[in-house]
Amino acid sequence: MNWTKSIRSTVSEKITWDNLLPSEQPIYVSSLVYSFGVFTLSSLVFCIASGVIMAAKGALWYQISPLGSFMRSIHFWSVQAFFFFLTMHLVGQFFMGSWREGRAITWVVGALSFAISVVEAFSGYLSRGDFFSQWNQVQSKDAFNGAGLDGFLNILNNGQVYGLHIAVLPLILIAFVGWHLVLVRSKGVVPPYKARTSKRKEGVSHE
Repeated sequence: MNWTKSIRSTVSEKITWDNLLPSEQPIYVSSLVYSFGVFTLSSLVFCIASGVIMAAKGALWYQISPLGSFMRSIHFWSVQAFFFFLTMHLVGQFFMGSWREGRAITWVVGALSFAISVVEAFSGYLSRGDFFSQWNQVQSKDAFNGAGLDGFLNILNNGQVYGLHIAVLPLILIAFVGWHLVLVRSKGVVPPYKARTSKRKEGVSHE
């Protein structure tokens, strides 16, 4: 069996259409804690769509144009919603022990997606071009120098930071989020913990 046929067989066995697009879900999925992942994904769609429009129109458009300013506001608030729901999703899945029953890789990929999102948001904040982003850019330079990362990334180079924000990091983030979704669909959502039942042993007293 060649490697392409082996990969195709493995994928077709573990990732079926019933897993990718299920028509039915367990009753416990109706709980709000299971909805934070969907809210996070929806916010990410708004982030990407507004970001693509802003990048296509250029920095001058969203700084002087009313429509560009509106699109910039959509991008800003979708990022806020994304991190709010992402944090709620991460905390909720942590206390639910979402790594149980063979879902450790799903949890690790989700946690890495969160870390990549933080770096992506940081590069976006430095690309705003206002006084606060420039001040943080200068202060971050010292941190990058102290950590020995200045040889890989010049934080004062706006072209490098902007390129990472609109091209490199989004592609990495989308890849990890897609990987996370495939793992969730293939393994299924984690069930809640079983309720602990305590059995009271009653003693019999003889008088």
